[in-house]
Amino acid sequence: MPLRRWLEQSTQLPGAPGLRYLKVTFDSWHECAQDFAARGGRLVALWAEATQPVTVYAMLIAEPTVLLVALELRGPHSTYASLAELFPAAGRMQRAAADLCGVRARDFDQRPWLRHAAWPEGYLPLGSPEVPASPPAAGPDQYAFVRVAGEGVHEIPVGPVHAGIIEPGHFRFSVVGEKVLKLEARLGYVHKGIEQRFTGLRADEGHRLAARVSGDSAVAYSWAYCQAYEAIAGETIPARAAWLRALALECERVANHLGDLGALGNDAGFAFGLAQFSRLKEQWLRATAAALGQRYLLDYVVPGGVADSTANEAIATLATCAADVGDEAGNLRAIYDEHAGVRDRFAGAGTVTAELAARLGLCGLAGRASGQAHDLRVDLPSSPYDELTPRMASSEDGDVMARVVVRFDELQESLRLIGAIAHRIPAGASRSVFPAPTAVGMGIGLIEGWRGPVMIALATSAGGAIRRCHPHDPSWQNWPVLEHAIIGNIVPDFPLINKSFNLSYSGHDL
Repeated sequence: MPLRRWLEQSTQLPGAPGLRYLKVTFDSWHECAQDFAARGGRLVALWAEATQPVTVYAMLIAEPTVLLVALELRGPHSTYASLAELFPAAGRMQRAAADLCGVRARDFDQRPWLRHAAWPEGYLPLGSPEVPASPPAAGPDQYAFVRVAGEGVHEIPVGPVHAGIIEPGHFRFSVVGEKVLKLEARLGYVHKGIEQRFTGLRADEGHRLAARVSGDSAVAYSWAYCQAYEAIAGETIPARAAWLRALALECERVANHLGDLGALGNDAGFAFGLAQFSRLKEQWLRATAAALGQRYLLDYVVPGGVADSTANEAIATLATCAADVGDEAGNLRAIYDEHAGVRDRFAGAGTVTAELAARLGLCGLAGRASGQAHDLRVDLPSSPYDELTPRMASSEDGDVMARVVVRFDELQESLRLIGAIAHRIPAGASRSVFPAPTAVGMGIGLIEGWRGPVMIALATSAGGAIRRCHPHDPSWQNWPVLEHAIIGNIVPDFPLINKSFNLSYSGHDL
């Protein structure tokens, strides 16, 4: 097998299950990725580190192996072989690495992705010690959107500022009449500086910032961070702590699926669905707060375990609420299935075929709705998922309806898992206390969040400070696929199709 030689050269890396590390040469960088692609492997993330030695990383997965590939470059303005022709999602990750660290892939698309002329040209947020005195260019930069020519073709620019509380993102539609010929999205308008902020923290503080990378995935990010941190420290958390983390992760999944199912009903003109699922979500958030201390669990997962020694009685009460929510959600599913107007809007809209999904690297919930049967809880389970054995939800249809169906199935499975955790959770401590690591180290966290795989790559320097922390959201893979999903649909269907993916803006704004 082509992958065997790379695995034989690699070493085990602490952190996520199945994780290995391989330092490669310029020639073998592309060759290794090519062998993974030929095996049906997938790109999890690509990022760079600008401290010496300047390094570009790619995380590749082909179950049961996760391989972290590292390529040391000659300097901050070095180039390396692009992986975009093997993994199309790599294109924007490579452009982000260029904006933040200065390293550039040898790719046809050299447009900036994150900078937006928001900081002076030549300044590298992760590579320059100080911001240059020269101000950024006046006015907005001129981004070279791809144009579509032809008779009757015109453009509809939408955003970046949107109504309500939605985060900024620009969508450039090329249309004939109402039919969409092309969509190109541009993100990263807030410039939060998340990755730069990590470098000002101690490693034992970083979990709080990680939880706020994309707030609707707070548990997934903070668990991934703590998994990486605990790997560097060489510590194992108590069994009860692992089960409580899984409980919190499934609570987060339930809340998001309830919210999305209501919003999808509303986008299909079915306000009753929004009202009922909003009621259920509020009921669920109140139950979560009563059991775990917060409606949204931003500070629940901490190094060594969880912040709160949750009593079994509180978990049992949460499981009772889960059963009630499951019954009501089942009734609402029957109403969605039988409502002709809802079915008409969902069926056939925003279709992503299994072939296209595999080629573009669609992952997580949206990927499972397009025949990509991958779920870390099943494929590479962290404790306690190896004992809980969750059932993977999937569909081959790839349209809005399929993404709704997968949400309903995953909702019920998460509610079932919460009941199983309540009955089987072990006794004992919910957190172990250990000294913060003070040596140079690296760890990887990889957790299946509600959108898909969430990754944290954490590197520490001597003394326990964070040298580099890269958080990766599955939306990096899925935003480009949304651009394909809208092709051939009408413009008014975009809000519905967009909501059926419900991707993270914040997870891009690093």
